[in-house]
Amino acid sequence: MTRSTARGRAKVTVRPSTDVARTGLVAIQPLGRKPRHCAECAVGPLALLVLADGAPHCLDCADLGHLVFLPRGDTALTRRAREGSSLSVVVVRRNHRKRRYERQGVLVEEAALALAERRCLADAEARARRRERDAARRAAADVRFAAAFAAEIRTLFPGCPPERAERIAAHASRRGSGRVGRTAAGRALDTVAVGAAVRAAVRHEDSAYDALLMAGVPRGEARRRVRAVVDGVLDGWRTRAEP
Repeated sequence: MTRSTARGRAKVTVRPSTDVARTGLVAIQPLGRKPRHCAECAVGPLALLVLADGAPHCLDCADLGHLVFLPRGDTALTRRAREGSSLSVVVVRRNHRKRRYERQGVLVEEAALALAERRCLADAEARARRRERDAARRAAADVRFAAAFAAEIRTLFPGCPPERAERIAAHASRRGSGRVGRTAAGRALDTVAVGAAVRAAVRHEDSAYDALLMAGVPRGEARRRVRAVVDGVLDGWRTRAEP
């Protein structure tokens, strides 16, 4: 759809796929370089104008003054406001760099906008409550999983102190960490995955591994150097501690 002013002052071209093409109702946001006044009542400069017979008209003279402007950005709010409004107008503004008019929002009835805002607020509150319930459910599941992971550590390494097993499990199974406890094998409490988590914890906490890395020793070489220490700790934990 194309609208032109007298003397070629303005030309609005809107792609047929937009809502503008379906309704034909368009209001324009002037860029402000040249103040526009209403051709009928001379009020101005106009923040929004409607072209009629090639001349700019204010919203009141175009019988659209009872509508309120809803900026773009909230798709759900816009959709609901337009659904509830018996009359709606697409607002566009010229983008000279792209040589086209771009949508800035819509004009809708105030009552329809108020109703749409209430509905969106109710949905937002419902979503917030659902997020809280989901977070609580995930937290409870994480606690159960960490406890099961710690129990499996104690099964494989009876000599591991209980508090150490719990700390290793909490670290390895932290949600979103990408650690071995969150892999498919880790979640299945695979013995290899659980053993790898324990070995990694011992390597970092009971050997000079981190210091070697800080000194610039390659990771593979650093692991080789501390392997005997790590194996010694793990061998000791494989035997049940004396009461």
